[in-house]
Amino acid sequence: MNNYCTFYIVRHGETDWNAKKLIQGQTDIPLNKKGETQAKELAKKLRRLKFSAVFSSDLLRAKKTAKIIALEKKLTVITKQVLRERDFGKLEGKSHVWLQTWRKLLRLGIDNLTDEEKKQLIKTHQGVESDESLMKRFIPFLRQVAIAYPRQNVLIVTHGSIIRTFLIHIGYFKDELDSLKSVIENSSYIKLISDGIDFFIKETKGINVVGFKTSSTSG
Repeated sequence: MNNYCTFYIVRHGETDWNAKKLIQGQTDIPLNKKGETQAKELAKKLRRLKFSAVFSSDLLRAKKTAKIIALEKKLTVITKQVLRERDFGKLEGKSHVWLQTWRKLLRLGIDNLTDEEKKQLIKTHQGVESDESLMKRFIPFLRQVAIAYPRQNVLIVTHGSIIRTFLIHIGYFKDELDSLKSVIENSSYIKLISDGIDFFIKETKGINVVGFKTSSTSG
């Protein structure tokens, strides 16, 4: 695996909308004070690593997280729209309760929703970016970077829904239902290696089973 690129794929620090459990999507919400602290703490944890490049979503919360981590390393943060969070359309700004209903729709189909859930989603779920669309922009980017940076470390700062969907896609989670047993915390990350074709998870930090706190899991 000498030619593999090593990725550290980070979820941004906390925002006020995270704290209020509101769906952010591509609404451009900045980090709050706690989020900045989380980014600084993560920067300390990663300080011994040498990164050859730092890429970030162009949304404020991800970009600021990346800049904090990259500051001591004197690296320029390269922003990419393909690393943006899922477009949640009309669900943005709404409670996570709506997100849970939307996930149930993805998992079980419209016929398995209650009448009330159908009413909730009928005017809002259209326009939400699909998993397929999300991965069509994220995975080709990872492959391009892996080929460009063999045997090097690359930092990517992105968003929770991208990370969750990617982990489902590569089989770390069995499916959407399995993924919902875990929380992807702010400033969590996955360590991933790739040769531009295959992806292998080496470590995760801050991706915890609901109801439990663990410092890391390996897979």
